[in-house]
Amino acid sequence: MSLHRRPSPSSSELASAAALSRRQLLRAGVLLGGAAAAVPSLAGCGSGGGGQALAAATGDPSGALQGATLKLMVNQPHVVAFRDLLAPEFAKQFAGTLEVTAIPYDQLTSKQILDVQGGAGEFDVFDYFYFGLGALVDAGALVDLTDYIGGDPSIEADDFLPSIYDVYTKIDDKRYGLPFDGDTHVLYYNVSLLEQYGQQPPTTWDEYDAVARAITEAGDGRVYGAAVLGQQVPMILGCSFVNRLAGYGGTLVDEQGNPTLTTDAAKAALQHLLDVQPYALPTPLQVGFDESNSAFLQGTAAMIDTWTDLGLRANDPANSKIVDGWGVVPLPVGGPNTTPRTALEAGFGLGVSTASQQQEAAAAFVAWATDSTRNLLLASYGGSGIDPNRTSVLDSPEYAAASAPATEVIATGLRGDPLPWPTDVQSPKRMQDLVDQLALALSGSQDVETSLSKAQEAWERSA
Repeated sequence: MSLHRRPSPSSSELASAAALSRRQLLRAGVLLGGAAAAVPSLAGCGSGGGGQALAAATGDPSGALQGATLKLMVNQPHVVAFRDLLAPEFAKQFAGTLEVTAIPYDQLTSKQILDVQGGAGEFDVFDYFYFGLGALVDAGALVDLTDYIGGDPSIEADDFLPSIYDVYTKIDDKRYGLPFDGDTHVLYYNVSLLEQYGQQPPTTWDEYDAVARAITEAGDGRVYGAAVLGQQVPMILGCSFVNRLAGYGGTLVDEQGNPTLTTDAAKAALQHLLDVQPYALPTPLQVGFDESNSAFLQGTAAMIDTWTDLGLRANDPANSKIVDGWGVVPLPVGGPNTTPRTALEAGFGLGVSTASQQQEAAAAFVAWATDSTRNLLLASYGGSGIDPNRTSVLDSPEYAAASAPATEVIATGLRGDPLPWPTDVQSPKRMQDLVDQLALALSGSQDVETSLSKAQEAWERSA
């Protein structure tokens, strides 16, 4: 991944947004002036249950890809994967063309909804956040692929990692896509910095604090004990909070879907973010993906909890000053919890837009782009931003060689019980409400209990 700050919306974007009703705007989450609104309403083609269904293909589904030109709306960090890796393969195999439009991560779900609801209907395939799946389905933006997937054994659906398959793709027993990017987090550390300052890789969040403090205080502004991602968007600050929430044994919701943001685990997770701030790369609320990764790869940050593909970049001399000088451990634990647990942090699926005029070709592309051959290619390439989506890829010697020495930690997390984010229709709004309150605590404007109580109340109101 390589995240970019969101530019201000253009006048044409504002005009398009204005064409929607206020209710649609608020529920579609169109970002105006940097504020994330709520999630989508029922679209004319959706009626709250998703868009139209695509039947199982007859004959060879890949035949629809011969000579096809497909338009893709993708997450900005995935540009390399689509443009530089998949597009040449697509042209070689099918004599076809992929036209890739990259969207900043904090606009992605709303732009996909707007393309359908606003009438432009420009795109065939959406690269979607899994926690936005319910919002996309409610807006009628994604084609129901249940029968299409079930009717094509070559998709090998049972090879998709069980920890991500349903949560990435399924709403109300219907499947709207296939997993593309199996995102989880681990804790990376700089071996030489920890050795230089007499520290060991942490296994608990308390140990993490001690390591961060020791290195930052002794580093005298030259190096920092940790890089903490704190930008006020779900994909950044939300992930940092959820990493700690999982470590302290908490969840975002209970088994009935009720929010659990005022538990002891949630309070401990937020308190940890506050406590580590003085010993983290300045200033966490302004630190995003690019800033944190750069500090770690250049050797000025000793630890970072982030996505698992960082190791591929860390071993690339063109991008890294710490080649063969880094290690990885599971995310730490805290409080009464002693079992490490990672989280499904902002992963992605591929789905077919209901506005597409070539849905069979788009569905065949989704199947092709998520197969084991393509996933191994992408997950083994530093800079693609793509992690394993299939058991066969996670278990392959080729991926093990590319991801070493992080392979076993990554595999253990994905094969286990990673903490998922909610995927209901209100999830994008709820996650933004949560990070808004977290940011107020990190800025010193509110205490931990007030911030989490307000987040809990916001989630309960949106139920």
